[in-house]
Amino acid sequence: MELSSILQPEAVKVLSKSTSKKRLFQELGEIAAARHGLDATDAITALQERENLGPTGVGHGVALPHARIAGLEEVGGVFLRLDMPIDFNSVDRQPVDLVFALFAPLDSGVDHLKALALVSRTMRDPDVCAKLRANSDSMALHAILTEARSSQAA
Repeated sequence: MELSSILQPEAVKVLSKSTSKKRLFQELGEIAAARHGLDATDAITALQERENLGPTGVGHGVALPHARIAGLEEVGGVFLRLDMPIDFNSVDRQPVDLVFALFAPLDSGVDHLKALALVSRTMRDPDVCAKLRANSDSMALHAILTEARSSQAA
């Protein structure tokens, strides 16, 4: 599994203003609806329900919200770089400025876990995160993300 199969270039954005986790989930839901054919309300609700189980802020300014959604055909992602970090109740109490959300079919089983592991490995790489924070062009961000795992696998 490659990030390029999960993350479309149009699903990568830079947000100059996102004031709360709730507003961030709305943005993620709207992008997921446009890029992956989901109902935005279903996506937002699924993200909020998952977040209620425990925060998806993994530390070092990174959050990996994820949800399983009925009617979705395959795993899809949305990446947002935030100009203004927000509180995400992360394990290290640091605000989040890099958000990689995953949406998976209800019955995706191991594919969802493989995608989450791949995204997690990528976002744990300090060099990748530094490059993401240093760029504000969506296409450059997409290239950094999709080339990161490919070059490490080679």
